[in-house]
Amino acid sequence: MHPKKIFVENVQKWSLYDRQLKLIAEKTKLIRDAKQNASKQIIEYMETNKLTHNKIELSDGELKIVEKKDYSPLTFSYIEESLAKIIPEKAHVDYIIDYLKTNREIKVTQEIKRTSVQKV
Repeated sequence: MHPKKIFVENVQKWSLYDRQLKLIAEKTKLIRDAKQNASKQIIEYMETNKLTHNKIELSDGELKIVEKKDYSPLTFSYIEESLAKIIPEKAHVDYIIDYLKTNREIKVTQEIKRTSVQKV
């Protein structure tokens, strides 16, 4: 097969895959939102009826309320605030933050990105 024809077919496939992934992502978001809403209602019911230590049997397992810890992201502003609490010299804190920012690993990769055309 001619290389240009293979190239054109790959572009068409890529475009199809990209559209399919976008649709799947949109559907996934809708399902995730619906699941979060159902979770909220289940937890409210179980708390209201003092069932928080009970398990709900399912055909393929069980549901139970658990506590989950979500840590905030480790941002430069958080690191700077925390360092300022233990290092009194602001210049030292600034130096550390600058060092971390300028010396962090940067990975460069190539990818294809779709941009939408505005129809008039």
